Amino acid sequence: MTPHEIHTTARLYLCTDARREQGDFEDFVDAAFAGGVDIIQLRDKSLEAAEELELLEVLHAVARRHGRLWAVNDRADIAAISGAPVFHIGQKDLPLRHARHLLHDQTVIGLSTHSPEQVDAAIAASPTRSGLDYFCVGPLWATPTKPGRAAVGLDLVRYAARAVKKADEEMVGGVLLPWFAIGGIDLSNVEQVVEAGASRVVVVRAITEADDPTEAAEKLLAALGPASA
Repeated sequence: MTPHEIHTTARLYLCTDARREQGDFEDFVDAAFAGGVDIIQLRDKSLEAAEELELLEVLHAVARRHGRLWAVNDRADIAAISGAPVFHIGQKDLPLRHARHLLHDQTVIGLSTHSPEQVDAAIAASPTRSGLDYFCVGPLWATPTKPGRAAVGLDLVRYAARAVKKADEEMVGGVLLPWFAIGGIDLSNVEQVVEAGASRVVVVRAITEADDPTEAAEKLLAALGPASA
């Protein structure tokens, strides 16, 4: 399957650092994929380009064994060189139009959003228009992975759910723009996120700090409930 066929059904997205302290990057991502994680993004600002490319080779190989996706954050040059199937940008990173110009046609591109206005802009940049393939809403709760970023709470999840549904109904054939809730999500609150309208989530510590990453992923997927069409 191509990334564009797979990403529309992905529900559990994991961001991880290089796990230098643990020294178990390959084993960790293997365990996470085994638990049902659909996409793993390497996000580690401390990495030099050469180090990141080496780790991405490892991530690529593990993802291929599991038939899953892997992602690059922020660096379009790294994404292009590594052949990443998924690339994620923030509001202050490389503009979408430039990222799309630099990357392979099949690359899935995602964008972070933190306000209703940014959600609306993301929906307006759907694949049928400007080439955005998914967006993330958050951070829902304060998180050390995004220091200084104010939490947006569950109201933005509710807004995104309504806005995407409305866009789907108004567009011929539907907008089909997947979106993920992100920011401090774990087993203690994921059901609240689902109740607010999200069916896909991005997690970090819920799996990276788990004693058993496979089990943690399985429990999160169970909490998300059955996959929806």
